[in-house]
Amino acid sequence: MFEVLMYDGGVYRSDELYEIIEDVGGVVLQKIRSAQMLTVIMSVPEEDRQAVEAVCRDIGGEVRNVPLAGTEIAVIGPTLGRHHMPHPICDIAEILRRNGAVTVVMGMARGRGKATSQISMTERCIVDEYDGAIFMMGNFKSCVETKAALMQDIHVPTLLVSGPMPEGIEGTCDAVVSGVGRKASRMRSVEERDKLNEIVDAMERILRDKSRSLEEDPLFVHPAEIKQVLESYEPINMCLRPAPMVLHLDGLRIKIPYAEHREYLENVMIYGRRLGEIADITPSKIDDSSVLIRIKSRSQIEDEDRRKAQ
Repeated sequence: MFEVLMYDGGVYRSDELYEIIEDVGGVVLQKIRSAQMLTVIMSVPEEDRQAVEAVCRDIGGEVRNVPLAGTEIAVIGPTLGRHHMPHPICDIAEILRRNGAVTVVMGMARGRGKATSQISMTERCIVDEYDGAIFMMGNFKSCVETKAALMQDIHVPTLLVSGPMPEGIEGTCDAVVSGVGRKASRMRSVEERDKLNEIVDAMERILRDKSRSLEEDPLFVHPAEIKQVLESYEPINMCLRPAPMVLHLDGLRIKIPYAEHREYLENVMIYGRRLGEIADITPSKIDDSSVLIRIKSRSQIEDEDRRKAQ
């Protein structure tokens, strides 16, 4: 049994952390360096957790559980305008990051207005690139109930966050958290912090359901195993964007152009097979800014092998 932990501390003596992770058979899922500060998300065997924590304390860092590690979540407002993009959206994105998720904040092109708001097919496809999505709608009940239709036909787990509790929106999202509307200040009070934790718990719950469905027909390889193989690829090492490789529940996002690197990625060998055979490799819908790798399940690979043998 593996546990996912986050180390938060300095870069000094971080080599000792990487050594203990390797010694216990763990995996570094993500590392983010900012000046002299370092954040490392790791997966380590449960029985070796105390040894890893001891090294982290010795080098002056902190360790904590991160239930959303290995996921990328979109936090969406109706628009990017100041009317729809208030402080709570940033607070929600930040609390998700502190619990291990990689977050992206975005707004829709035509989300303004109860009667005129809409979401395009391209926008739906972009949202479907993530592990889950949080839609924050606002303070007016009738407006929230109408705009809930924007979440229809999105295939990833969705969470609606709003001020009032909407009615009659069954089937449009996986969970609802009310009591968080538009406000012009940060969420600092005890009640507001508890509400942020409620959002994290709701997101963790619906993503856990997605993980369980994946476990029924396991992936051919774990996304972290592909990440380890690709870490030596120079264009990824030279990428200056934050977190050049982001883990998903069913694959990963690599922040390099698809057209330039498709051939190399398809021919990378994973356990004796080409990556192009065991995963679907596609460009992101966001201006070819990254590559999406969706790992096939074991049953899919077995079916394809049987068809090839006939």
